[in-house]
Amino acid sequence: MNKRDVLKPIEKGESDTLEFKSSLADINKIVEDISGFSNSRSGKILIGISNSGKVLGIEIGKDTVERLANKIVSNTEPKVYPNISVKEIDAKKIIVIEIPKSSETVLAFGRPFKRVGKSTVKMSKEEYEKLIIEKKKVYFDSQVCEKATLDDIDWIFVKGFFIPKYETITGIKVVGKPEKLLEALSCIKKRKPTNSGILLFGKNPQKFFTNAYIALARYKGKEVGIERLDYKEFDGNLFQQVDNCDKYIKERVAVMSRLLPYQVERQDIPEYGLFSIRELITNAVVHRDYSEQRTKVIIKMFDGRIDFYNPGGLPREITPQNITEKQFSRNPTIAKVFAKVKYIEELGEGWDKIIKEHKDHPLKPNPPKIKADEYTVLVTLFSTKERFEEKKVLELSGRQKKIMKYLEMNKRITTGTCAKLLNVSNDTALRELSKLKSLGIILRRGIGRGIYYVIK
Repeated sequence: MNKRDVLKPIEKGESDTLEFKSSLADINKIVEDISGFSNSRSGKILIGISNSGKVLGIEIGKDTVERLANKIVSNTEPKVYPNISVKEIDAKKIIVIEIPKSSETVLAFGRPFKRVGKSTVKMSKEEYEKLIIEKKKVYFDSQVCEKATLDDIDWIFVKGFFIPKYETITGIKVVGKPEKLLEALSCIKKRKPTNSGILLFGKNPQKFFTNAYIALARYKGKEVGIERLDYKEFDGNLFQQVDNCDKYIKERVAVMSRLLPYQVERQDIPEYGLFSIRELITNAVVHRDYSEQRTKVIIKMFDGRIDFYNPGGLPREITPQNITEKQFSRNPTIAKVFAKVKYIEELGEGWDKIIKEHKDHPLKPNPPKIKADEYTVLVTLFSTKERFEEKKVLELSGRQKKIMKYLEMNKRITTGTCAKLLNVSNDTALRELSKLKSLGIILRRGIGRGIYYVIK
């Protein structure tokens, strides 16, 4: 790091990746900060800088850096060996400690810390245990559900619903006992259901996971304080939750029906993208944190938007900005089983399809809004209901309908082609085309003799 590299972050101030210390007086706090950065994200500690970012400088003896390094190594577990360097700014010396993110959970003085904004705080017992599982890549959904037995699996559902759907979509005929299929899908281990096995196929998953359900509230206005119209809880296994919640919402989505002048059938336009609704319900169910049973998936329907709350937050490498580009799965076994029967997109294309649906929607809804912290992800879909408008149905003449039918099949038409189609003069054909253009139904393209017409 040169002087410019040091000054640039100082000017921006303290953050979740930068900490200022005026001196080495509270060296224990520095060790705790190192634990926090190691467990959260890479960061830097600048010693000799005030909280306001003023360069104070510190006295540095011949063994200052060595004693600092020894203090860090002897009080962290596993031992942290950060990069420590001395920099000079305006004839004042500061110490720069660079801490990489650790692949293991780092303790300081036997306690785990994390970085929250500009502060380093002690982790709770639950957070510590969760971080250990994450870093060891031992997923909660793949662990055995200790209190459950194979009798807690709904074998009627497995045989009557899942296996037929699995066979149809995969093209694989299931032979042998259903138990073998669930073993192959990691839903059973050593003749015991896993957590995913109970959540996906349990007779009563809520017996083991109290809050493993979807709570939906529907409000009359645009905010929570307005009258609540309805409240529903969707429980059962995860397939049933998705299907029943999806059905409930779509039955209450407004639909505009319009008749285009050149079409026989009416065009139905829902206020929300229907794929987006189902995909966000499924995402919430698949990616929620089932190890945290103090909350649940919550959906709130307002006049103008739908909010989808998913407990668990985003992994550290995923942000609201890159969520449409990067893949992650908190529950890979659940995600794999859902993908086998096309409840989710196996290649992570769900968000791509949501964005495409919004772009292709006739009324161009605002794109989904994503907010997230370490505990919750909130995705909001916006309605197009306010853009609904009555479309005046125009009565077209026989000639005009004939032109429109030709355009639907051939994409373009010239004046000469139109004249032959209608068996009229070029002037008459041009008048018919001009009428359709004035009605806003077709557009004129090209210049001179290259002029042709297309459907708008």
